[in-house]
Formats: sequence, structure tokens, C-alpha cells
Amino acid sequence: MSWLSKQLLFLHRMSTIAFVNLVLTSSVPGQTAPASPERPWRGSAELTMKPYAESIANSKFALDQSRTYSLSELVDLAEAHNPATRFAWERARSQAAVLGITRSELYPTLAAAALSQTESVQAFLGNRFFGQTIQTFELALDLNYTVFDFGARSGRIDSARARLLSSNFAFNDTHRTVINQVQQAYYRLLRAIGQEDAATSSLSNAKSVEQAAEERLTNGLATLPDVLEARSATAQAQYDLQAVLGAEEIARGDLATAVGMSASVAIKIQPLDQLPTPDSIGETVEKAINRAFGQRPDLIQQVTEIGASKATLKEARAAYYPTLSLNVRPAMPSLYAIQQPFDWVHTADLTGSVSLNLKWTVFDGGARKNRAAQAQADIHAAEAQTNLKKNQVADEVWTAYSNLNTAFRQHKTAIALLEAASQSYHAALESYNYGLRNLLDVTAAQRSLAQARSADVFARTQVLTALADLAFATGDSIQANNGWSHP
Repeated sequence: MSWLSKQLLFLHRMSTIAFVNLVLTSSVPGQTAPASPERPWRGSAELTMKPYAESIANSKFALDQSRTYSLSELVDLAEAHNPATRFAWERARSQAAVLGITRSELYPTLAAAALSQTESVQAFLGNRFFGQTIQTFELALDLNYTVFDFGARSGRIDSARARLLSSNFAFNDTHRTVINQVQQAYYRLLRAIGQEDAATSSLSNAKSVEQAAEERLTNGLATLPDVLEARSATAQAQYDLQAVLGAEEIARGDLATAVGMSASVAIKIQPLDQLPTPDSIGETVEKAINRAFGQRPDLIQQVTEIGASKATLKEARAAYYPTLSLNVRPAMPSLYAIQQPFDWVHTADLTGSVSLNLKWTVFDGGARKNRAAQAQADIHAAEAQTNLKKNQVADEVWTAYSNLNTAFRQHKTAIALLEAASQSYHAALESYNYGLRNLLDVTAAQRSLAQARSADVFARTQVLTALADLAFATGDSIQANNGWSHP
């Protein structure tokens, strides 16, 4: 078989494979839209996507369920394993790659190409045709370099750098949000556990009152309605306890989810009595607001938008000036040819070209002018948005600061309320046992004590929650994490 016949056979095989692939692809049923708006969509693709969704690996890590975890330990676990930090981290890494791509415009591009071509024709010469075949092999390089563009590339690089800064601050803000989520869930669970203890104590008190009423009924010192009233108070205390237990289960699921685990994982935490509860804050609200202006990552992220808009304006203005680029194309062709009735011949040489291209857009119908105007407007919009964000931050800090002071005052009042209600209950129960008070007085004192216990737990956890809110509003919650945190 001749060399030309082999080449033709190879091309025939390749075209056959391409045709078969086209037929197989066209035989696959295409994706269609839902048939009607009143029922869920069902299709073959659903069966394909379900196993894929189930196969996506979750962020799993070992957790000692017998260990008691502090808030700081849970925050560390959440920052390492919560999918939100991973997502923000990968977004920042993606933006860093975008900056690298943009910086590559400062360097030349070099492309290599290997070309092969076979041409078979009938050449007419004199009074007859001569068959000739030409086989070409060529190795070529293509080098392009922009010599100068009056700041267009620099503007794009500055814009990409600003976007990277924005992603970095968004990453930090994700940590701030995750920390706040853990703190809020932690204090909700503390509150639920404290409410459970309070409800259990209230149930015990209700049972004591019921027992006292039954003993007095047995001794003929009480009536049946008194016993029924006591039993009703016990049933109400039992009902309240069950409601608190349900809230505690939800709080445990919220905390596990905030840490980055399944909601069914139980986490043991420190009891409320082991946590110190401050009674005042040692700074003014003005200092807190100013500190928030300097460290809130979402506010600084908004500031980076101004820099990105300015970089876009720089790129837009560069379009008014020419661009000079260099192009170098060296090539080394190798030619094989045969013309009947002669033998094969061969030649090779080094060829190529060098060119300088100066491109200057003289008229574009106002596109450059409008792009520059758009960029200028974006700068003013970003500045206005930053001022709006500062006002929002100041309001958030003010609200958190006010709520914290209110929580301090409520805590002090709750302590006094609990002490007074406890004394009132014990005095009423003792007086009832001596026959000096009726059962309604005792049950009323018992309900007041239950409410006072609940208020005390709420007030203590509210102080901790308000402290966390203020740390979230000022950005203090992430200041201990210096540098680039790896999730």
C-alpha cells in the first residue's frame, strides 16, 4: 500500500468514528421543561442526580460526646468545619486565581503549533495533466506581547486586586457570622437548660404543695377543691417542663449545625452557673462605634468596591490611547512533494515574520465616553453605599450597646425578683401548713417563683447574648484570629 493510500485510509477511519459518535449523541433523549405548572417535575435526570447528591462527602469529624465543651472550643471547631467557611475560603482562592490570570497580561504569550497537510492535485502543463502530491510538515511559534497600553492592563490588575481584597474580607465576615451563630446557639441552649432546671424545681415545688394539700385533706384541714387546685398546678408545671425540653432539643440541634455537624449529634456544654456574668461595660458607645468602623469586615469589604470602581475607570480612560503590540512568528516548514513521473523531493527552511501593531480607536460612537461615565458613577455609588453601610453599622452597634445595658439592668432586677419570690413561696407554704394561708395563696406564690426562676435564667443568658451581639456588631469576635485562617 502506498503512503498516500495509508493517509486516505486513516482519514476514512477518523470520519467513520466521528459519525458514530454523532449518531450515539443524538440518540440520547434531550432535557425538557416541566409539562405543566400544577405538579412537580419528574424525569430521568432526577434519578441520575439523586445518587450524585447523596454521594457528596460531608464534613465529618470526630467529637467526644462524653466531653464537656467550652464556647471557645466550639467556636474553633465551627471555624474549622462549618461548610460556610470552606465556601468563603474557596471563593477567595478563586479570586486569587483571577488576579493571577489578570497579571499574566504583563507577560508575552507563546504558542506552538505543529501542522501537517497533504494535498493531491492534477496540474496542467503544456498539453497534459501531471499528478502531484505535496506533504507539508511545519513547526511554528507565535509570540505576542503588548508593549504598552497606557494603563489598561494596570487598571484590570488593580480591579482584580480589589476584588481579591473584597473576597478576603468576605471570608473574614463569614468567620464573624459563624462565630456569632455558634454563640447564639450556645446561649440558647444554656437558656433552655437553665429553663429546664427552673421548670424541674417548679415541678418539685408544685408536688410539695400537692402533697401538703393531700395531707391536710386527710387530716380534715383542707377541702377537695384545694387538692384539685394543687393537682392542676402540678399538671401545669409538668406541661411547662415538657415545653422546655422540646426547646432544649431544638437548641442542641442548632448548636450542632452551627458547629458543622449533623443536628442529631449531642454536644455537652458547660452549665450556666460556671459562666461568669458581667454586670457592666467599661467603654462608651462612641468608642464601640469607632472601633467597628475600623474592623468590621463587611464595611471594609464595601470600601474595596470603591477601589475596584476606580480601577475600572482607569481602564476605561486608557481606551482613549493607542495600544502597541509585538508579534513574532518563526516557523520551520518541511515540504515533501512528488510529481509524476519524477521522484519525491524535499526542502526545509526557517521562515517567519516580525511585526509591530499600533491600534488606536479613532471613533467608537461614544462607547469609551459612556464606559468612563459609567465607571465614574460606580465610584460615586460605591462611596454612597459605604456611607450607608457606616450608618447601618453605627445603628447596629448602638442597638447592641443599648440592649446590653438593658440586659444588665434586667439581670439585677431578676436577682432581686427571684430572692423575693423564693421568700414569698416558702413563707406562704409554711403559713399554709400552719393553717394561716389558703391554698390559692400558695399556688400563686409558687407560680410567681416559677416565673422568677425563668426570668433569672433569661436575664443571665440575655446578658451573655447581648455581649455576643455587641462583639458581632463591632467585629471584636474575629480579632483574636490574626492572619489568614484556614477552614
